[in-house]
Amino acid sequence: MSRTYLLHALAGAGAAAFLATGLWPFFDAFSFYEDVAEFPPYNAHFLHDVGAFQVGLGATLALALVWRTDALLVALAGSGIGAAFHVVAHIADDDKGGTDAQTISLGVFAALLLAGAAWQRARGRADERSRPPV
Repeated sequence: MSRTYLLHALAGAGAAAFLATGLWPFFDAFSFYEDVAEFPPYNAHFLHDVGAFQVGLGATLALALVWRTDALLVALAGSGIGAAFHVVAHIADDDKGGTDAQTISLGVFAALLLAGAAWQRARGRADERSRPPV
């Protein structure tokens, strides 16, 4: 087995693990708490936040397998996905605390990261089109 194959397998396994342990608490915090993370007191919003950040890590590893040559694109997109999930957690948990200003600032931050990823991706595609055919 080649080094590249092993590293890609590790990234894929890491992506799957982070996504699973991120999506589960994000969408079913109490079940995750009962089955995995029974550290009192139960705090749904905290588990939603933890899930959001795990999703961001998993997305980053998964995207690294797709966009192997553009680290900035992978970093912007992966962190933007995690940040967007964080915003959704704040919207869903609006009754649990926090302020509208926090949610708005988190939303702006997520949008900027994702816009940066889109801009980087578009730049990369433009660079590819400007290269002479091989």
